[in-house]
Amino acid sequence: MTTVRVQHAPFDVGAELALLDRLGGGAVASFTGIVRGQGGLVELFLEHHPVMTAAALQRFVDEAEARWPLVGATVIHRCGALAPGEAIVLVATASLHRAAALDACAYLIDRLKVAAPFWKRERFADGTERWVEARVEDDRAAASWQDQPSRAETRAVQR
Repeated sequence: MTTVRVQHAPFDVGAELALLDRLGGGAVASFTGIVRGQGGLVELFLEHHPVMTAAALQRFVDEAEARWPLVGATVIHRCGALAPGEAIVLVATASLHRAAALDACAYLIDRLKVAAPFWKRERFADGTERWVEARVEDDRAAASWQDQPSRAETRAVQR
């Protein structure tokens, strides 16, 4: 079961994880991103091209499913105006074993951070606005997955 959505509305993390729990895997891993309110941030606004963004998110899930033995994956990303403290993204993966679920979840969030086609604009209490630039540490995290076998792949070779 794969769920990929881009939406304005909030999502229910518990309900989404319960759907993955019911798939019968032995492990569900998840990451929920929350809008930070540091520096006087009052709004984070995300723009995107619906078709391009949905296709990219599905491609990332397809990559994860090809790399790890997943029984399910959920990627939900919000768009529009978000306030500090609101959930912005949910990535969850289900597998028979924790290593695959954890690695796939980390992989998906790293891919989202650097390659999901969103444009983010921050608005602050003093009225200033700025576009959010890519961070070097996010690029490094995503690059670390290239040519790196997953834990599941490593364990399979060791057996």
